[in-house]
Amino acid sequence: MAEGERLTSPVPLVSIITINYNQAEVTRQFLDSSRLLTHPNVEIIVVDNASQPSLNSCLDAGQYPNVRVIRSDENLGFTGGNNLGIANANGEYLFIVNNDTELNADLLTELLKPFAADDRIGVTCPKIRFFSNPSLVQYAGYNPMNMLTGTAVPVGYKLPDDASYDQPGPTAFAHGCAMLVKRAVIDKVGRFAERFFLYYEELDWSQRIRDAGFVIYYQPSAHILHKESMSVGEFSPLKTYYLTRNRILFMRRHCTPVQKLVFYLFFAGCVVPKHLATYVLSGKRQHAQAFVRGVWWNLHSASTSPV
Repeated sequence: MAEGERLTSPVPLVSIITINYNQAEVTRQFLDSSRLLTHPNVEIIVVDNASQPSLNSCLDAGQYPNVRVIRSDENLGFTGGNNLGIANANGEYLFIVNNDTELNADLLTELLKPFAADDRIGVTCPKIRFFSNPSLVQYAGYNPMNMLTGTAVPVGYKLPDDASYDQPGPTAFAHGCAMLVKRAVIDKVGRFAERFFLYYEELDWSQRIRDAGFVIYYQPSAHILHKESMSVGEFSPLKTYYLTRNRILFMRRHCTPVQKLVFYLFFAGCVVPKHLATYVLSGKRQHAQAFVRGVWWNLHSASTSPV
């Protein structure tokens, strides 16, 4: 589809992009829920991140005629996998969404509404609740990043859902679990920074999107259920490694020199001893090693390559 057609279509094409990594059944459940969507102009792209067996061998293609599976022979992570999907997408809007979610009928319809009201809006995000306990909020927008400690907390995280989380408006960051992105954003800002691979990548992208003058908008009339941390495990050493590594990487990319100095002092004096003591005393040696590797990666990369 030509770019001009994308921009003038009365019913914009939405490209749904999701990643599968050794989760064929979870992805199948996601695709089944996508059949509920009422938005009439949708394509679905599933990036199969070197799964074994391949997703194509696990799905009946005849059941999902509007789905394209793009196979990668290596695991590109969240960043590279989504970038591969973006490169193959035709939509005026791109819905980047985890495969461990279940969609409801009016999700895209509600997420599209703010774009028509304000040209500055570049990304919309739904209210995210936990699949295992739908009464609890996972995301109702994001609090700003503390540029001295490198922490940012979703609004409402693990709190009971109530009317206080039903107010739409601009927010600091999108959530990587589910975000609808206008193509003009990608044309101006580019795709995910693949150095992140996993975790903090949506915070980095959100920061770049806001720096480019776009608004990230929380739209609570759209909502989605998330089966959290099914890909890497909620308490996985892999998660500890990337959260540690990419927290530091984010600060290296976005802090002023003064903020960076304060963060380094805080991290070395407070975070390192606290985390190592916690992991060692609780017998989590693999987590301690993962934490150290995450710190070391930044020390090494700072001397060998730019951020």
